Amino acid sequence: MTFAPHPVTTDQIISFLKETHGEQVGTAQLLSASEKFGCSFATVKKRLKDHKSGIGKWDLTVKEQLEQSFQTLTARKDLIPAKDAKYVPFGNFTDVKRIIKSGIFYPIFITGLSGNGKTMGVEQACAQLNRELIRVNITVETDEDDLIGGFRLVDGNTVWHNGPVLEAIQRGAVLLLDEIDLASNKILCLQSILEGNGVFLKKTGQQITPAAGFTVVATANTKGKGSEDGRFVGTNVLNEAFLERFPLTFEQDYPSVNIEKKMLNNYCSELNCCDEEYIENLANWADIIRKTFKDGGVDEVISTRRLVHIIRAFAIFSDRIKAIKLCLNRFDDETKTSFIELYSKIDAKVDLNEENPLLAD
Repeated sequence: MTFAPHPVTTDQIISFLKETHGEQVGTAQLLSASEKFGCSFATVKKRLKDHKSGIGKWDLTVKEQLEQSFQTLTARKDLIPAKDAKYVPFGNFTDVKRIIKSGIFYPIFITGLSGNGKTMGVEQACAQLNRELIRVNITVETDEDDLIGGFRLVDGNTVWHNGPVLEAIQRGAVLLLDEIDLASNKILCLQSILEGNGVFLKKTGQQITPAAGFTVVATANTKGKGSEDGRFVGTNVLNEAFLERFPLTFEQDYPSVNIEKKMLNNYCSELNCCDEEYIENLANWADIIRKTFKDGGVDEVISTRRLVHIIRAFAIFSDRIKAIKLCLNRFDDETKTSFIELYSKIDAKVDLNEENPLLAD
């Protein structure tokens, strides 16, 4: 015959003992809990095993129930980004890497159009420096509980779990707040952290001081002022006091033609689809479109990320124009047609009269 365990939970026992006897209890108080819930003394002791503070003594304060997400603060390889042989440093990379290497707490804000390597640059700087990086993808729903941490129910017990920000603070890691301009005013819980003062945990009464090396990097498509042209729907106007806590702002543009050619060649080598002429044509094509975009001639732009998409499609289909066409289908027909016609003027091997690329599968 088997017996089911008594249904009383740790929280129920703690709640009763605190209300009746306070936070410091002994054997007599545990016996009263046993009588209250109709269970054995052994059951009560088992439920409170994590709160035992001495012989015949139990401490029911919250601090005894704190549980870190990481048991040790030794370097974790899974938090150090892997080096990407395809990456070619450009733009603000050297400066960002120098700030991280310094170990000085110095929050930086990196802004630039989508797909130009903002996040990857930070990741590769940490990879080269063998630094832990904790990346948080920000959304409008991101709040203090997501960032700092909070109590979680584990096996019937309420325990504290660190959020990514608290982990970065305690580990002395680089905290990457990705797409920060998507945040709401809930992000203001980071105010003191951006001043280098650590954080006071209201729920536990603890002050957490940053470990050496901790710093913050934020990336965004805008400068936290919203998107007037509607290109980045969902971005918000960030609090001015919040933005003021970032001493440096880097404006990141797309790579130069030569840098982009090196990047695309690296991807081609990995995918075994080397075609230097095609790569050069793509880089020049994207550069012309970007310059036209800046002059207000077109409403869309070809990002470095999209060029990589095209290279991957080319590795699969071995067809220059088909790779471009498939990767341009996200644009409206007018934009797609104009971009393809522009490419046909750059690449002599492409003849649009043979087949309509917009209709081809």
